[in-house]
Amino acid sequence: MQQKLTPALLALEDGTLWPGYGFGAIGQTSGEIVFNTSLTGYQEILTDPSYHGQLITMTMPHIGNIGTTPEDDESGRVWAAGLIIRQLSPIVSNWRSHQSLPDYLAERGIVAITDVNTRALVRHIRTHGAMNAAISSTTTDPTEVLALARAARDMNGLDLAREVSCAEPYHWAEAQDWWQPGSEQLAVSGERFHVVAYDFGIKRNILRLLGAQGCRVTVVPATTSAAEVLALNPDGVFLSNGPGDPAACTYAIEAVRDLLGQKPIFGICLGHQILGLALGAETYKLKFGHRGGNQPVQVTASNEVQISSHNHGFAVDASTLPTNVTVSHLNLNDNCCEGLIAPDQKAYSVQYHPESSPGPHDSDELFTKFIQLMQAEK
Repeated sequence: MQQKLTPALLALEDGTLWPGYGFGAIGQTSGEIVFNTSLTGYQEILTDPSYHGQLITMTMPHIGNIGTTPEDDESGRVWAAGLIIRQLSPIVSNWRSHQSLPDYLAERGIVAITDVNTRALVRHIRTHGAMNAAISSTTTDPTEVLALARAARDMNGLDLAREVSCAEPYHWAEAQDWWQPGSEQLAVSGERFHVVAYDFGIKRNILRLLGAQGCRVTVVPATTSAAEVLALNPDGVFLSNGPGDPAACTYAIEAVRDLLGQKPIFGICLGHQILGLALGAETYKLKFGHRGGNQPVQVTASNEVQISSHNHGFAVDASTLPTNVTVSHLNLNDNCCEGLIAPDQKAYSVQYHPESSPGPHDSDELFTKFIQLMQAEK
């Protein structure tokens, strides 16, 4: 488990420098710096395709103590550009662990930095907004690392869904509500409904939850046309989470616009934003985004408050929604749109992650609602 730590440097494009020690792979990396307030679940976060091109700062100061296990990967690889933490745990203490976090990252070529003052760093991001940054454990020359940060891609206008999506359609055949001690992956039983799921960066736990509801799932690439989806004769269409600027996914917006009213549609995260754009709304970039497993959301119909898992840097502008579309959920921290319902189009979506992994399960009923919509069309 023990890995020799080497001096490293984190540089933000605004010129601020944050020294630390490198772990994982030794090298250089750059991307948009963001922070996540989850207390645990770092492996699921690292493998969530929605973090493609981003350097993740964990606000929980002690990271790595539970190690890693293949069961917790949310995709087939680590998509985060890098990891920033306050203190790397010197030991792994969990019976499920197969590999330490440093070894896990090193094997996958992911550069990380520890011993960073993450409390001050997060306050800086909250004040000045998300920006590009770079980590280097091969040089601590500020000029070189700062140049790397300033050369990183701008998230505005960036279509990343194409980069994380599957190359060919495939069928998902596992079902599991969530991991429990002694449980195993279960085969989908019943197959009451056929769902076509757009892969804009889909997480495995979304697919497991659809399978647990008796759905046979066909996952299709992000660029799949509406005609190709309808040719599969699904009972419903799912729009997945994913990275980048939703307005840049013009192909997906066009496809969803053509699908509206034809099949029940359920969207999450980037899928929510694409649905909003297809309905005629606009999106905008948040100052520093919402990322964490403890975000309060209000259900507008009941005023119920649910704690939810988030990972998004863009949002739907509620003021631009057409009159026949209703905001179903509001973020209680900044009142941004966290969900919408378009009953005339048999479509609904949420900005946050009801599948969690990691996070709470307050919003599990959103998957049941999708089943009910499809059942009504039978």
